[in-house]
Amino acid sequence: MSEGSSEQHKKPKTDIEISQAASMRPILDVAKEKLGIDAEDLIPYGHYKAKVSLDYIDSLEDKPDGKLVLVTAITPTPAGEGKTTTTVGLGDALNLIGKKTIMCLREPSLGPCFGMKGGAAGGGYAQVVPMEDINLHFTGDFHAIGAANNLLAAMIDNHIYWGNKLDIDSRRVTWRRGIDMNDRALRSIVTSLGGVSNGFPREAGFDIVVASEIMAIFCLAKDRADLQRRLGQIQVGQTRDKTAVTADQISAAGAMAALLKDALAPNLVQTLENNPAFIHGGPFANIAHGCNSVIATKAALKLADYVVTEAGFGADLGAEKFFDIKCRKAGLKPDCVVIVATIRALKMHGGVAKEDLKKENLDALEKGFANLEKHIENVRKFQVPVVVAVNRFSLDTDDEIALLKRLCTTASAECVMSDHWALGGKGAEELAECVVKTIDTKPSDFQPLYPDDMPLWDKVRTVAQEIYGAEDISGPKAVRDKFAELEKNGFGKLPICIAKTQYSFTTNPDRKGVPLGHTIPVREVRLSAGAEFVVVICGDIMTMPGLPRVPAANNIELDAEGRITGLF
Repeated sequence: MSEGSSEQHKKPKTDIEISQAASMRPILDVAKEKLGIDAEDLIPYGHYKAKVSLDYIDSLEDKPDGKLVLVTAITPTPAGEGKTTTTVGLGDALNLIGKKTIMCLREPSLGPCFGMKGGAAGGGYAQVVPMEDINLHFTGDFHAIGAANNLLAAMIDNHIYWGNKLDIDSRRVTWRRGIDMNDRALRSIVTSLGGVSNGFPREAGFDIVVASEIMAIFCLAKDRADLQRRLGQIQVGQTRDKTAVTADQISAAGAMAALLKDALAPNLVQTLENNPAFIHGGPFANIAHGCNSVIATKAALKLADYVVTEAGFGADLGAEKFFDIKCRKAGLKPDCVVIVATIRALKMHGGVAKEDLKKENLDALEKGFANLEKHIENVRKFQVPVVVAVNRFSLDTDDEIALLKRLCTTASAECVMSDHWALGGKGAEELAECVVKTIDTKPSDFQPLYPDDMPLWDKVRTVAQEIYGAEDISGPKAVRDKFAELEKNGFGKLPICIAKTQYSFTTNPDRKGVPLGHTIPVREVRLSAGAEFVVVICGDIMTMPGLPRVPAANNIELDAEGRITGLF
C-alpha cells in the first residue's frame, strides 16, 4: 500500500525513490486476487510483470463491458500536467471506493526517456511499477515492433536486389526504417553505398518506432488474424507504372506477424497500491495516434467495472485521435472524459514564464483558463460528459484554487482538486466519486467529429477549425493531389491522423493559450493502409525527434549495487 502523505509536498521524494521503495506483490497473485486470472493464463516476465494470453482474452468475449473513462489534458507546457499520474491516481481511487477498476496505459518509448521526460509511469504516489523496467525495455514489445518494421525494409531492398520481379521503382519506395530512440541524424539517409554487392543506392530514412505504421497496426489490431491482415495491406512503394506494392506482395506479412506474436499479448503490472494495470503500445499522439492497444482496452472492459485509459498530450491531439480513430475503428463508446489541468500550466498559458510560476498570479490564471475552456468545449463536441481534474502542486494557493473552481463553474464543468501525487488513491477519492456520479447521471451519446464519407481535405479542415480553432488549412498542390489520389484509389473513407506540435493549437509551439485566426499548413500526406488511416503532417513536426541540448540521459546512471538513478 502506498504511504504517501502531505509530507510529500514539504519534502518531496523523487519518483524513482518512491518506486524503488514500493511493496510489490507477485503479479500472479495480483492477477488472481484482483481479476480472477489463473496462473496458466499468464506468461510471466519475472516476478512483477506478465502478459495475459490471447486465448484467455478470447474466452472473455461474452462478458459484459464495464465503463470506459478517458483521461486527457490541456495543452502541455514545461510546467507539467500529470496525465498518466492522474490516470493511475484515479484508478487507485476507484478501487479504494469499491469499484473494480483496471488502468490501461501506454508503453513508454526510450526516445523521451533519454530525451526530455525521463519516464512515463506516473509520478509521486500515483505510479505503476516496476518503474525502471516499464520505462526501459519492459517486455520487449517495442523491440519486436522495430524488428518487424525493419524486416519489411530489408525484404523490400532484397527483392529489388534479386531481380525485382515486381518492378518496384526504388525512387518510389516509401517504407522507412525504425528505431526506438531520438536520433535526428537518421531522419534522412542514403542506403546501399559501397558497390554492386550492397544493392542499389537510394534515399531513405528512419522514423522513431512509435511513429511507425507497425505501431499503429499493433495498437489497432483486434486479434492475430486482424494483425496479419493489416500487415499485409501495408503499402511500401510503387512500381515504375505507379502501381502500389504491398507487404503481402513482398511475402513479408507472415514473418512480421511471427515477430509480433508474443508482443501482441497485453502486459499486466500493478500500481503502488497493488491494483492491476495494462500497459500496452501507443505513445506519441503528436506524431502517431497515441492510444493504448485495442486488445488491452477491450480485455480490461471485460475484466473490470471501470476502465481508466489515457491518450497522449492535450485533448486536441490524444483525445481527438482516441475518438476519431480508436473508438471509431474498435466500436468503443467512452462514458466520461477527465481533462487534467494544473494551475501552474494554466498560468503559463496566461503568459507567465516558468521561473515565475511560484508566485500567485490570478490574472494570468484567468487568462490561461481559456486553454482549458477550449478543451472542455472540444470534448463536448463528441457528446461525452466532462470532468476537470486539477492535479495539485505544492505551491497552489487557496485563492488560485477558488478562482479556478469559479471559472470551471462558469464553463458548466465539474472541477475537482486531486492530490494523488502526494496521497495516492486517497488523494483522488473525490475525483473518483465525481466520475462515478457523472457516468451515472449524464449518459454518453458519443459521436465522432466527422463522418467516414467526408472528403479527406474536409476532414482535416474540420479538425483544424473545430478542434484547433483555426481559420483554415493550406497545402501545396502536391498535397492536394495526394488527397485526390488516395480518394481515387478507395482510401477516402479512412479517418485522418494529424501530426502536429503538441505545445499549441497552432503549428507554432510558442503560441500558448488559444490563438485565433491561424492557418494549419499541411506539409506531407502518408497513407497507412494497414493501420487504416491517413497521416497528415503539419508544420515543422518530425516523425523522428531529436534529443534536446541537455538530454535526460545525462543524469541516468547505474550504481555499484545495480540500482538505476536519474530516471524520473
